[in-house]
Amino acid sequence: MLNIKILGGGCANCKRLEALTREVVADLGLEAEFIHVTEAEEIFEYPILSTPALVVDEQVLSSGRIPAKSEIAGWLKK
Repeated sequence: MLNIKILGGGCANCKRLEALTREVVADLGLEAEFIHVTEAEEIFEYPILSTPALVVDEQVLSSGRIPAKSEIAGWLKK
């Protein structure tokens, strides 16, 4: 099971990133646990400069933008 974290304060971009990632997980038939990290102290533990950020199994895959579904799918297939 994948551990997927969305880092961000809950803005529209954070919600969009989470929705896109959930769609990709469903499309690929993967099992994943989603955690939305909103606390600044926890977000600062990751090497990112801006949110939203996508973290899968503690690896930062994207920050400061909303990647395309195809890009997210490529990351999750590995």
